[in-house]
Amino acid sequence: MKTGKKWIVSFVIITIVSILGLFWKENPKIDKTNFNDETFLNFADIAWILTSSCLVLIMTPALSFFYGGMVGKKNVISTMLKSFICLGVITILWVVVGFSLSFGSPLGFSINGVHYGIFGNPFDYSFFDQVGALPHKVLGTTIPFALFALFQMKFAIIAPAIITGALAERVRFISFLLFISLFCVFIYAPICHMIWHPNGLFGSYFGVKDFAGGTVVHMSAGFASLAGVLVLGKRKNKEHIPTNIPFVLLGTGLLWFGWFGFNAGSALAANATAVMAFATTTLASATAMITWIFFDRLNGRNVSALGACIGAVVGLVVITPAAGFITIPESIFFGFIGAVVSNKMIYWEKLKSIDDTLDVFACHGIGGITGMILTAIFSHGENSSLLHGGITVFSKHMMALVLISIFTFGGAYLLFKLTNSIISLRVSEDSEDLGLDISQHNERI
Repeated sequence: MKTGKKWIVSFVIITIVSILGLFWKENPKIDKTNFNDETFLNFADIAWILTSSCLVLIMTPALSFFYGGMVGKKNVISTMLKSFICLGVITILWVVVGFSLSFGSPLGFSINGVHYGIFGNPFDYSFFDQVGALPHKVLGTTIPFALFALFQMKFAIIAPAIITGALAERVRFISFLLFISLFCVFIYAPICHMIWHPNGLFGSYFGVKDFAGGTVVHMSAGFASLAGVLVLGKRKNKEHIPTNIPFVLLGTGLLWFGWFGFNAGSALAANATAVMAFATTTLASATAMITWIFFDRLNGRNVSALGACIGAVVGLVVITPAAGFITIPESIFFGFIGAVVSNKMIYWEKLKSIDDTLDVFACHGIGGITGMILTAIFSHGENSSLLHGGITVFSKHMMALVLISIFTFGGAYLLFKLTNSIISLRVSEDSEDLGLDISQHNERI
């Protein structure tokens, strides 16, 4: 299919979706008894989750600055746009079907008479049907259901944006758009449902703890990045000088700022849990940043602004699944361990050889795994971790870790292959030499 025809097809699809939204009818099968009345609304909670939603939204433009400053001068705009465009693509998908697949009525199987969901009914909340001002009885019980859905949407947006960094400097823009659409529907939404829906397989049966998305967002994006790198292949010229370190510093600061909404907002209320998540997020990131630069120096590398920024972000990734489940001293340990493990992985020759451009798997994939394991050890609460429930609880977490890794990597690998069979993932050699800013977008920094 020629490039012009591809864009025409994409435009027609968007047009059809827009028209469908005008005529979409309410689903009469939705049980309206699932909703509380307005007297259950808590205005402090509403104010905090509105604020948190804004904070999480700013993380995607922040990520584009973080990535854009790291790539070569010929690919800054291309890299930044691929993160930024997720604000448009995933927002539409989330409203049309993504939220319903993530939080609709569970579709799956039963074990000992209990039903466990793998994904949600795609028709329950299509086009945000029944998603309005009333609070849900289970999902965000003190805020409007629409606010819960919009808050969750921001997580769905940043997950595919993270993948951008691994594929930078050689992936075709329209192919990336197709992949992130498939990723949202077939990888992110099922993982989100299985962990965060009250009847989800991993959250309910395996007891997986993920406070704010260490598994749902970072592991899924990390393993998808690894799969994409293997399908896409190496760049012709792997060596590049980061274009703008101040961009990276700006992106890191905005990411850290937005992450308070990411983690503390996941309490879904203005309460003590939100405060503890705020505190543990701060300490883990600070510890990881300092650990990273000292660890670099101990290994004969210079103390660098780039290293400090990467360390801070790794600390944020590692604390995410545990933010509301652990104490402040434990968060310092999380930041320390996360920084050491990810630092070692970034410089591991086997991982370097596959050309993950901005080390997304080492930071987000390995960071998410480390966070999940530490959460399974330290998380507080009855039968929630190794220290507070025993080896059986921990074993279930590790079984879930293996299954999630296989699902996210294997599923993403197949989706990349499918995308490549429809539209070639990789730009031509001439386009890569010229740089994607000019060859894909006819713009320059």
